[in-house]
Amino acid sequence: MTAQELTEGTILLIDKPLRWSSFDVVNKVRSLIRKRLGISNIKVGHAGTLDPLATGLLVICTGKKTKTIEQLQASDKEYLAVVGLGHTTPSYDLETEFDAEFSTEHVSLELVEETLKTFIGEVDQVPPLFSAKMIGGKRAYKIARKGKDMQLPSQRIKIYELELLSFHNEELHLRIYCSKGTYIRSLAHDLGKALGCGGYLKALRRTKSGEYSLKDAISLEQFDEILLNLQPFPIVKE
Repeated sequence: MTAQELTEGTILLIDKPLRWSSFDVVNKVRSLIRKRLGISNIKVGHAGTLDPLATGLLVICTGKKTKTIEQLQASDKEYLAVVGLGHTTPSYDLETEFDAEFSTEHVSLELVEETLKTFIGEVDQVPPLFSAKMIGGKRAYKIARKGKDMQLPSQRIKIYELELLSFHNEELHLRIYCSKGTYIRSLAHDLGKALGCGGYLKALRRTKSGEYSLKDAISLEQFDEILLNLQPFPIVKE
């Protein structure tokens, strides 16, 4: 990668840190480029949001490559998820406190395996209210944080693969290969409901987005090191 390629347009694969929003990463990448290469104006965007409590592959586009964001967002995704059983939360993850507790004594490995099968294929999924979906021109999470109780319309998504990696200590460790628009938080919630014990998302890591893989991603610190080794982009004076 050269400074010119970065400015004209390239795709960066970043391993998003925990508790950073996707926009935090975009802003950091833009700031580092400006600081290290002396570029005052550069387009930077991401192709697929990750929640702050999720980590993993975030596809970042710069320059002319930002025109491909919509196409990249349409790609299928793969995740590694940890689903906690026995509780629910309003946000379907650990952003909010537990609001209910349920017994898990009846949940067996056989029940889990049979229940997971029912989620494979095309399903109608209701996005979590604590999401970036637009409702009447406002983000859903802003409405949710005001304590208003409502449900978003369902959307058709597809789960191609739903693999149980392990089941112990009231936790399901899953590998999920799914279509765009799939909310893993909603999947965790719906799984808990189907199992009759409540469920929420404890941890999430995106491992693939279309043709791109987490194994090829770099940290923000590594990206900064790369920039330090690049020559500043020449400023042409007219």
